[in-house]
Amino acid sequence: MGIDFARSDRSRLGIEWEIACVDRRSGELAPAAPELLAAIGVADGFPHVTSELLTNTVEIVSAPHRRARDAVDDLTRLAQRVSDLAEPMGVDLISSGTHPFSQWFQQQVTPGKPRYDTLIDRTRWWGRQMMIWGVHVHVAVEDRRKVLPIIDGLLTYLPHFQALSASSPFWAGERTGYASNRALMFQQLPTAGLPPQLTDWPAYEQLVADLTHTGVIAELNELRWDIRPSPAWGTIEVRTFDGISTAWEIGAIAALTQCLVEHFSAELDAGREVPRLQPWFVHENKWRAARYGMEAIIIQNAAGDELLVTKDLEELLPALAPIAESLGCTAELAKLRDIVAGGASYQRQLRVADANDGSLKAVVSSLIRELREGCPR
Repeated sequence: MGIDFARSDRSRLGIEWEIACVDRRSGELAPAAPELLAAIGVADGFPHVTSELLTNTVEIVSAPHRRARDAVDDLTRLAQRVSDLAEPMGVDLISSGTHPFSQWFQQQVTPGKPRYDTLIDRTRWWGRQMMIWGVHVHVAVEDRRKVLPIIDGLLTYLPHFQALSASSPFWAGERTGYASNRALMFQQLPTAGLPPQLTDWPAYEQLVADLTHTGVIAELNELRWDIRPSPAWGTIEVRTFDGISTAWEIGAIAALTQCLVEHFSAELDAGREVPRLQPWFVHENKWRAARYGMEAIIIQNAAGDELLVTKDLEELLPALAPIAESLGCTAELAKLRDIVAGGASYQRQLRVADANDGSLKAVVSSLIRELREGCPR
């Protein structure tokens, strides 16, 4: 089974931002997406706004850009348009990995979408539990032979992605004790979770052929891995991130993703191997980052050396600085330090709850304000 990989301009990126609609009075999720999308209309090309699994969600998709800031500009412009339309409906917007207190069984699946119907029919209770939101970052790769080695390299930094974006400490009104409850919820789907570590593109083609032959998937996009090839766009798609609460944080995390892809691509060009972790280390790192977030002690390399994820990030950023300069994302990459200093979204949410006698409605109000203002401070 041959899988073509589209031609693309190296290291260009695009971003997909899932945003939840909430009722202004109650803070509960609101099924406002169909009305909002009808008002916006169908776009011809990128950027655009589209539907998602649940009627409480809109997804904002940037055009492909060379610079992270330009992709973020697309997102903020469209988010403002959606917000303006939502205002007279009594609807506000938030982005987080989960909603602090709404119940999954009260949410409606978007009608008229056969792939959603198939997903729910197959996964039943677990599929209906997918009251979760994320951000996906696509980075273009010019040669498909590089794709799988780069994905292996990115898996080393999956806990960094997870910790920086973690925004789901609550689930259905409960404090879960996890920084990213979404990460562990989503991997319950049969084709979600960590990708297999494959040797080359033919091995990927064989895997897809096997899964298609046995009826596990009918289409390639049903492989919902945390990091996956996206052959139709000629990109690697990093789907690890929880819903990110502010546009500036999206820019910072997208810049990190873009720089790492470019770094690994350059290593391959120089004839060097991309370092990879054993699968069991990758699994452990994902769990540690989901559980402990910014306080996770991660496994750094195949030798099993360990370091606090924020310390590892501190050592990484100077090494990526020249790449960031070449990609025009120096300012965005530097804002990762602001996330570390001010706290990731899950930490901010917990602080708001503690400061308001455990009120989760106050948490929703803070998420509304963060998305609207773009900055939590």
